[in-house]
Amino acid sequence: MARASVNIAFVTVGFFLFFVLSQSNPSTSPPPRLLPPPYHGAPSAVILPLYPSPKNSSRTFSNSPRHLLGSDSNSSHPNARMRLYDDLVLNGYYTTRLWIGTPPQQFALIVDTGSTVTYVPCSTCEVCGRHQDPKFQPDLSSTYQPVKCSLDCNCDTDREQCIYERQYAEMSSSSGVLGEDVMSFGNQSELVPQRAVFGCENEETGDLFSQHADGIMGLGRGDLSVVDQLVEKGVISDSFSLCYGGMDIGGGAMVLGGISAPSDMVFSYSDPVRSPYYNIDLKEIHVAGKQLRLSPSVFDGKYGTVLDSGTTYAYLPEAAFLAFKEAIFKELNSLKQVRGPDPNYNDICFSTASSDASELSKTFPTVDMVFGHQQKFSLSPENYLFQHSKIHGAYCLGIFQNDKDPTTLLGGIIVRDTLVTYDREHSKIGFWKTNCSELWERLHIPSAPSPSPTSRGKVNSTESPTTSAPGGSPHYDLPEETQIGKITLELSLSTNYSYLKPQINKLTEVIAKELDVNASQVNLLNFTSEGTGSLVRWVITPSGSSTYISHERATNIISRLAEHRVRLPDTFGNYQLVQWKVEPSMKRTWWQRHYMAVGVAVIIIIVVGLSVYGVWGMWRRRQQMVNTYKPVGAAVPEQELQPL
Repeated sequence: MARASVNIAFVTVGFFLFFVLSQSNPSTSPPPRLLPPPYHGAPSAVILPLYPSPKNSSRTFSNSPRHLLGSDSNSSHPNARMRLYDDLVLNGYYTTRLWIGTPPQQFALIVDTGSTVTYVPCSTCEVCGRHQDPKFQPDLSSTYQPVKCSLDCNCDTDREQCIYERQYAEMSSSSGVLGEDVMSFGNQSELVPQRAVFGCENEETGDLFSQHADGIMGLGRGDLSVVDQLVEKGVISDSFSLCYGGMDIGGGAMVLGGISAPSDMVFSYSDPVRSPYYNIDLKEIHVAGKQLRLSPSVFDGKYGTVLDSGTTYAYLPEAAFLAFKEAIFKELNSLKQVRGPDPNYNDICFSTASSDASELSKTFPTVDMVFGHQQKFSLSPENYLFQHSKIHGAYCLGIFQNDKDPTTLLGGIIVRDTLVTYDREHSKIGFWKTNCSELWERLHIPSAPSPSPTSRGKVNSTESPTTSAPGGSPHYDLPEETQIGKITLELSLSTNYSYLKPQINKLTEVIAKELDVNASQVNLLNFTSEGTGSLVRWVITPSGSSTYISHERATNIISRLAEHRVRLPDTFGNYQLVQWKVEPSMKRTWWQRHYMAVGVAVIIIIVVGLSVYGVWGMWRRRQQMVNTYKPVGAAVPEQELQPL
């Protein structure tokens, strides 16, 4: 009996040690994942979506004084302010820009509150797709260090370096080695560059292979999460915020670190033990002020109510969805129901008289989410509708049934034009309705730190690299007092020169279309071979009769290229904006500025002069004819006869 007790004690201690070690080692196995909602092939809550919706899916188609947004009022920590790019419905995700290494190498990473590892394709990757930016090259970074094998991680076969492996529910995967390097957060960041561990990807499959974005920025809970690493280093408070752009807007903002919450921000308790995902305490849903007849427990099944930045749409348990759909139909019984954009799916869509998104609230009801302690957050129609891609003025429900899964999954559509603060330190998540594209202005933040002179684009024909800004972020300030006459752009492409040469005119047309300028404005200067790739230089000139390019247009052109928002066909490979320069419009003499007016004036004078001369001539001739006419029989002086 004593031996049995000892054995049980040993087993108990062993199990406890195994549990502790497994919890301290985030790389041993990926955290549990939600099963993917079966509708529309949407991915699971944690991954969601690491990729745009499938091509055969209807999901793919072509806003009183506020507190200062700065460091948390209870903390002296700085924060990292970062922009978001892309469009939730069109792309299926939002990305931010992160710079890794010395000198910095830029990457477009999907912000994912369900993932813990931040990873980018590595130069050693042989099974990686073509993404937005070139692969990370550790050999070119003077600050890169591999993470050596230890008891705290999974190791490679040679037991020399730590590795990571992530498999996702939609059958995609990512694996590679762990490295440590300097991460920079852009020139709007108060936070200086920091060393952090990230994944250097050596293999990717499935949708990870085909997505346009480079990789993932993990914002979930875990030792490898960027947020956890920065909090552990004591450089930010334990909080971060996301703000997604509204319908037809896209983009947005992200803050790593604490902020002073607006006075009217609505908070919900978020239990860190409830599930491995960020959850909220949802109790009720109201449609047009009327509560759905549901038990609060319906929102507490399985993983509870999960808020995930990667999911595009919202998915409710069966009972909640049926009640929501019935309430919507009652409110919209006067609207004509139309078929969805994709016949393969039974989307619920309505035709309206207006296609103006700002007018939707006049037709569609307000939906309220009620949290514990009766905290209420109101959703406008843009938070549960998406635009029909084929019928002008038609909108479809962006809330679906989560099949038989009892989890409530709230994706990005629910928080469009909403600042969402993940206050992990106080176990709560806050919601504040605002215009995310104007977030900094609405919260009266100070202007972004000024970049060093070496990072600015130069005027008067001085060239400037776009990767030398503080924190690795490019900057595009252009002097307001200078009128821009032309912009010269130098792009490096990974495509071979001989392959690209016969398609250079097509590439020029694509560049013009992506930069939203006329094809006649984009002129090829030269085109040369550069190693295994190509180097192309274009000059962009003013359109039509205009003599200069506006500063807004010039900044937009440069930033689109520098931030890799220009999408080239795969046949042209990857590109990098090497240098750009702007030149002022030439100062012209008085004659050059007024020659047209002078010419017109001269022509008018000549025409008027000739007209006056002609009229005068006709009058004189008529007078002569009057003076020479005499009546018959009138006395006239005799004329002397001339001799024969």
